[in-house]
Amino acid sequence: MTRDEAVARARALFLDDANVYGCAETTLIVLKEAFGLPEPEDSSAALALNGGVAYSGGICGAISGAAIAVGILAAQRIPSHAAAKRAARRIVARQMEEFRAEYGAVDCRTLLGREIRTPAQHRAFIADGAWRRTCMAQIEFVVARLATLPTDPPSDQATGRAPRGIGAAGRGAARTPRSPAGDPQAGATKAARSRACPTAPIPRPAAK
Repeated sequence: MTRDEAVARARALFLDDANVYGCAETTLIVLKEAFGLPEPEDSSAALALNGGVAYSGGICGAISGAAIAVGILAAQRIPSHAAAKRAARRIVARQMEEFRAEYGAVDCRTLLGREIRTPAQHRAFIADGAWRRTCMAQIEFVVARLATLPTDPPSDQATGRAPRGIGAAGRGAARTPRSPAGDPQAGATKAARSRACPTAPIPRPAAK
């Protein structure tokens, strides 16, 4: 799935007049489809995450939905549980940094500039259409940057930098060399930070 296809799919799900899928569910479904994960239509893991977790205004559902998808992908591609967790955290932390740089925050309350916890608040939010603008743009931002994660070429091959994505911890891949200060990302440039998907590819499982 290309980035454009991922955005189109997200818009079809999220903007449906039936209002079936929230931000976290939409992001999870689209990325499961893009990653080729089993049962992509199953959004049950994200049911309570919309609106910053149960409309509480916490972490944006686009981020939390993406975190689930990335975690599933990492677990499927990386044999070591500990290595899969490290790789998934790197990807999601990177996405959060980019999201915060773009929108100024990662929590729903700040992003929307309002509370949506009570039924009345949520009805007003739906009625004024803010979700079609603000939330849709944030979902698009996330899925566009992660949709091609399994097949993207290593972003660091051309520069010689150590890989920072899931591929770094994958089967047969070398561990990320650490800098003297202990930070594997030390010295990253602004240009590297601005890349759409600055991660190495997730290794595909060996053929049976």
